[in-house]
Amino acid sequence: MSLALLASIALGYLLGSIPFGVIVTRLGGGGDIRAIGSGNIGTTNVLRTGRKELAALTLLGDMLKATWLWDGHAAVLAGAAAFVGHVFPVWLRFKGGKGVATYVGALLGIAWPVALAFAAVWIAVALVTRYSSASALLASLVAPALLAIWQPAETAIVFAALTALLWVLHRDNIGRLLAGEESRIGQHSAAPGGG
Repeated sequence: MSLALLASIALGYLLGSIPFGVIVTRLGGGGDIRAIGSGNIGTTNVLRTGRKELAALTLLGDMLKATWLWDGHAAVLAGAAAFVGHVFPVWLRFKGGKGVATYVGALLGIAWPVALAFAAVWIAVALVTRYSSASALLASLVAPALLAIWQPAETAIVFAALTALLWVLHRDNIGRLLAGEESRIGQHSAAPGGG
């Protein structure tokens, strides 16, 4: 692997590790997001504070973490590294978010039509179920399949791996969905470990 690709991975990870949910919530006077709702640092939990503008800033920050700085293989590796950085951030002792916004951001930089398809599935499922977790999980299944059609096989494989990790990270949500106990979009509280 070339030095340039290694640099894209390293910088992608470091940028991915920036905890925008923690930063914008504190700067916005909302305290530590890790002490609110599910304790997660991502957009869904920031939304539970009732501060939609902070949730929007978190979503934007998490989506724009790395992929835009490169193209080709470097963009794919940087996007994957940013996802891993968001999930296991060095700045927060490797306890981060669930990576949905960063996943979409990586898709936007690599294959924006696939990112739009992800968003369309997410919105459709959210409108029907009002479950953010179910929306993300189902949308994440679409991305690798579409990438396999329009992108090199390696890109589809990387995103299939990211999708698998996304599902593992949502295992508690999956359990609550199956039990009918998952929080719906717009609720201000959630069980510990929620989305």
